[in-house]
Amino acid sequence: MLKTLLTSAIALSALSLSTLSHSAEQPFAIAIHGGAGTIEKSRFTPEQEKAYRAKLKEAVETGYTVLEKGGESLDAITAAINVLENSPYFNAGRGAVYTYDGAHELDASIMDGRTRQAGAVAGVKHIENPINLARLVMEKSVHVMLSGQGAEEFAKTQGMPLVENNLFDTENRYKALLKAKEKLDKQKVTSKDYQAAHKALPVNYKMGTVGAVALDKNGNIAAGTSTGGMTAKRFGRVGDAPVIGAGTFAENESCAVSATGHGEYFIRYNVAADICARVKYQGKTIVEAGNEVIHDVLIPVGGTGGVIIIDTKGNISLPFNTAGMYRASKSNTSPTYVGIFKGE
Repeated sequence: MLKTLLTSAIALSALSLSTLSHSAEQPFAIAIHGGAGTIEKSRFTPEQEKAYRAKLKEAVETGYTVLEKGGESLDAITAAINVLENSPYFNAGRGAVYTYDGAHELDASIMDGRTRQAGAVAGVKHIENPINLARLVMEKSVHVMLSGQGAEEFAKTQGMPLVENNLFDTENRYKALLKAKEKLDKQKVTSKDYQAAHKALPVNYKMGTVGAVALDKNGNIAAGTSTGGMTAKRFGRVGDAPVIGAGTFAENESCAVSATGHGEYFIRYNVAADICARVKYQGKTIVEAGNEVIHDVLIPVGGTGGVIIIDTKGNISLPFNTAGMYRASKSNTSPTYVGIFKGE
């Protein structure tokens, strides 16, 4: 009897230690997005919806695997964003939209929450995975942002191959360009003002981005964003995705944010940094800060889009003010979540 009691006590003690060890484990987590906008269930066939969900799941789990093995948050977000950049479903890399002139100009940025080191590229035309070049700018150059030809010259010094711009051609994006130009031409009949004509375009032509935020086992967070920009954009337009503080921000003292939406508003309202500032200086949770900026700040001025946010405790928030946002998350305490439409 005594032997049985001792055995039970030892087993319970071991279980308690195991539970304590698990609860004391440093949290690690990742969240991704593939763009926000007029994403409504009625626009999808069952096969299309399944394909999008599968790709989002692949991206978030690719990044999570890096974290699970003890990898850094920077490596996790880079790996996850590469999956999205390599898919034609999302407006980044292979799925980038067309400029007015029928080409592709890509932007990306990345930020390390430990040091606030950051790297960004804008208007590159021959880089297969812009997020990788943004990281090289952060780690191998003395600058934060490089653009156009200069960014590609830097890429060559780092051994990164250049690709043909038509690598990013897709039929759906080309059809979207033709529709956008048709709408712009119709507007020209009533207005010679390019700005007025462009404002008349449906909001979906003005947004679309991919991004990731992550927390690793060392307690460090990071954020990254990559995009093909705005359909029918002209004059070397650069959106919020490569702008540190607008589309991307990360610091261990507050949070990490990657944004997607109508970039001009996210630049003007410094969205990513504003969210983190509310956490840092006002003591807001990431849920409170994110909702305030996405709903209370942006909606009244006409800003549309969303963000993904993570803090050093592993909390995740995914607020958006559009009909949908491609999104997914996973942590060491929560299973894989994939969402597309509002309310799921």
